Amino acid sequence: MTAGKSANNNRADFSVWKVLLPVSIGLIVVGLMFLHDARKENFVDVIRNINIDWRIYTCIIAGFLFMFGRDFGLTWRFRALTNRKLSWKQAWKVDMLCEFTNCITPSAVGGSSLGMIFLNSQGIEIGKATTLMLTTLFLDELFFVIACPFIILITPASEIFTSDGNSFAHGIKYTFWVVYLIIAAWTFILFMGIIWKPIWINKLLDKISKWKLLNKWSSQISGMGSSMVETSIELKAKPFGFWLEVFCGTAISWTSRYLVVNALFFGFIPYDDKYQWAILARQFVIWVVLMISPTPGGSGLSEWLFSQYYGDFIPTPAMALILAVVWRIITYYLYLFIGAVIVPLWLKKTYTKERIKSGSNP
Repeated sequence: MTAGKSANNNRADFSVWKVLLPVSIGLIVVGLMFLHDARKENFVDVIRNINIDWRIYTCIIAGFLFMFGRDFGLTWRFRALTNRKLSWKQAWKVDMLCEFTNCITPSAVGGSSLGMIFLNSQGIEIGKATTLMLTTLFLDELFFVIACPFIILITPASEIFTSDGNSFAHGIKYTFWVVYLIIAAWTFILFMGIIWKPIWINKLLDKISKWKLLNKWSSQISGMGSSMVETSIELKAKPFGFWLEVFCGTAISWTSRYLVVNALFFGFIPYDDKYQWAILARQFVIWVVLMISPTPGGSGLSEWLFSQYYGDFIPTPAMALILAVVWRIITYYLYLFIGAVIVPLWLKKTYTKERIKSGSNP
């Protein structure tokens, strides 16, 4: 690759329209929901009836603190995965860049594919960075595979999937289980590929890469198999303490993200305190369903799904929409904004470094 080409390619990847697209989708969907609900109730009256007291302020602060816990968990995990080679600041920057790419790419695709580039920009060799991102992918999927059955078993079905028996409730339930089974199968493949039988998976991927329909992606598929073999060699040498630490970071990250909704309900819907566990349990369902979202960062679908799925816990559709918007501001639009600030600076710094290394004038 010629000097500056990767930086230029990354600049293309982070075009302004990729930031504006999810924002536009989210605003359009919220606007349509607002127009639909405005026929049934007065939004102004709903907002006026919100009692702005200590609970509201506490829940907003708690929501941001929980997102800080989410960032702490992932930053800690990046530090542990790199054997403390990354400083806290560097690990946080990688976390922010990865989250930004998650915000501007479809949930079904994910933005972690660029994670190795971000790690490489912080001094981690590209092969090592690829190994680390495969490991983070495995850990995230493993968390869902372990946690979801536990949550479903200890939560009454009527509370987690609602007992209305309508088409929406059935759709959520069936979608959740289908996506969960896909995640479980993918996690097993990752386990086979990077820990148990990497040679088998490598040979399988090598055969798949030769299919005519997949000629366009043959090099990427074959490269993934090689990366899995390299990853396996390194991970098998890791002690139990390493796995415990990185999984704890993963669990803290995801759980903290889910608790944002609990905080919001505590402030805006105080009489639903008895349903706090069910509110948390439903977050597992929502995030599993959102994994197949075709929109960038789940924009649009997230707001609609939240307002519909939590509708039986919220007195009015207008209040449900307000909570959905606040939830997305804290968990999504904040990261979109931070990423829009950090990414141009990162690209400029990366581009300058490549130009210096190549001996070209900036």
